[in-house]
Amino acid sequence: MKKHYLFFVSVAYSYPILRPLQEEIWRRGDEVAWFIEPDCPVMLEKNEKWMQTVQEVMDYHPIAVFAPGNYIYDFFPGVKVSLFHGYPINKRGDEKDDHFSIRGWFDIYCTQGESSTLPFKEFERKYGFFKVYETGWCKADSFVKRHMQASSILHERPVVLYSSTFTKNITSAPYLFDTITRLVQEKNWDWIISFHPKYSDLEVLRKYKKLADTYSNVVFHKDGIVDAELLDSADILLSDASSVIVEFMMLDKPVVTYCNTMPGAHLLNVTNVNALESALENALTRPADLMKEIRAYVGRHEAHLDGESSSRILDAVNNYIWYFQGKTRTKPWNLVRKFKLRWRLGYPLVSSLGVW
Repeated sequence: MKKHYLFFVSVAYSYPILRPLQEEIWRRGDEVAWFIEPDCPVMLEKNEKWMQTVQEVMDYHPIAVFAPGNYIYDFFPGVKVSLFHGYPINKRGDEKDDHFSIRGWFDIYCTQGESSTLPFKEFERKYGFFKVYETGWCKADSFVKRHMQASSILHERPVVLYSSTFTKNITSAPYLFDTITRLVQEKNWDWIISFHPKYSDLEVLRKYKKLADTYSNVVFHKDGIVDAELLDSADILLSDASSVIVEFMMLDKPVVTYCNTMPGAHLLNVTNVNALESALENALTRPADLMKEIRAYVGRHEAHLDGESSSRILDAVNNYIWYFQGKTRTKPWNLVRKFKLRWRLGYPLVSSLGVW
């Protein structure tokens, strides 16, 4: 009998995270469907199954629901699995990284490597209502073949990918526009500009779109979905504090950052726009010491660059169902959060009381 799984999508960047997992589910001969939040763009392909109502999900009765975001509908059937939407790079430089917030939604956390596994194992011991499995990140499976084929040979014309975070106090977009415009005009480089789907400063977006419309060596990547194909199309990445930094480094490529909140030897970080050009030129030479630091940094965050993370995630679900389901501590009630989600979805409040 085929197993049913469900993908819970609340943010657009979920698509490239979940598709390698979908491929593994299909490979095993099982089925998967997508439930997409009303405010999230629908970017499904023809062969992907879309559940458009709560009742469809209930009738489908998945054994597990996977979410790359921070929450999930508790009343959906199945084990609730957190896959994360990136790596714990603490882009805000806060004392407590939001990556490690425990909100009481999930039964399983699928961690990626040392930087996420060790803290979450401590939380597992502390709270006791979820289990932690180090599986690797399913999105990383899509990087593996490209990682193995990574080459130091540049494109005929070097390609710079500029990807900025959406976080208002961290994004470099307003500060780098003039410098990027000058480099577009003066350097024999091609540019790809991509903003996080949550980036909301429309005036800044218009400026960069106009730059792409004006110059033939600039492409504006409109949907902001970062996948392995996009990252592999560039030789170096220019960013600020986006989690895409780790993903780009998985392809064994250098990153230049502007005012990164957690700088280190794995980055060419600048704090003055006047230093940006020389940093980019340096990155294009792939300095040996920098590349060594990049590989060590990636290893701390992602321990499983073998293309089998999706398989381990499904095995983790099976292990949880066999050995732990119904045997962990009770999750927090989270009544206010649950009511808010039900209200937004139009799901009956009274009939939901039986699922606590």
